[in-house]
Amino acid sequence: MSGQDDPVQREIHQDWANREYIEVITSSIKKIADFLNSFDMSCRSRLATLNEKLTALERRIEYIEARVTKGETLT
Repeated sequence: MSGQDDPVQREIHQDWANREYIEVITSSIKKIADFLNSFDMSCRSRLATLNEKLTALERRIEYIEARVTKGETLT
């Protein structure tokens, strides 16, 4: 009977090894997804801030260009 148990035991050990490997891969994928989501949010926030600054600069440039075109002094 021990001859029959040995292949079964090997299959059980192999199954557990496969499950542990799948768990490691799954955990790694979740960590990568979490990092990418965090990176995405950080980039979006920084780009929004940069966009606000660029918009303010564009308005200022338009204002200065309008004053120069009218011949006004900038001081």
